[in-house]
Amino acid sequence: MHLRIWENLRIMHNIKELTMEQHKNAERQEFVKTLMSGNINKQLYATYLFNQLKCYSVLEKYALANSLFLDLPGIERAPHLHYDYEALWTNEYEKPPVQESTEKYVKHIETIKDDAEKLYAHIYVRHMGDLSGGQMIRKKTPGPNRYYKFAGLQQQEYKTIIKEKVEAYMNVYQINVLAEARFCFESATQLFKEMRSLDALGHFN
Repeated sequence: MHLRIWENLRIMHNIKELTMEQHKNAERQEFVKTLMSGNINKQLYATYLFNQLKCYSVLEKYALANSLFLDLPGIERAPHLHYDYEALWTNEYEKPPVQESTEKYVKHIETIKDDAEKLYAHIYVRHMGDLSGGQMIRKKTPGPNRYYKFAGLQQQEYKTIIKEKVEAYMNVYQINVLAEARFCFESATQLFKEMRSLDALGHFN
């Protein structure tokens, strides 16, 4: 009886299962196929990196301010995103277009900048994703791809720490953490759709 109760609690707090729908929806977007095609336009990919840079910069700024990276040395992606973007973007007179989803995401993070558990939900979605599916994207996309290369710890060590910490937050702040994780997945999905639109319109052809 006690084992069954414990198992129910464990399932209830499993963030991976509780965000599976949003995660799958992001993965099935057409732009993900473009990322994995091995033939993505370099300027299109640079535009994607630039928008990711905007999102990671604000998230990591407040993650650092809230001491959320103390046990994750080298986890920050913003400096690497900046390096990759600059290596690929060839228009010295104009920066890539900032997408609507990116603007909304940056504004949203500003509203939760002091809420550690909410910020950590975004770390879970973004950085865990980079450590997992991002490693497949790294093999298919152009440029130096420092974005997906981690040097501070072994990848599995990062994953274990992030997973344990986000589950600890889930035990106390499940509603907050889930809402933010789902929002993060939905924001990523919207960016994929926007990038797909740019590609379909031949914006960089």
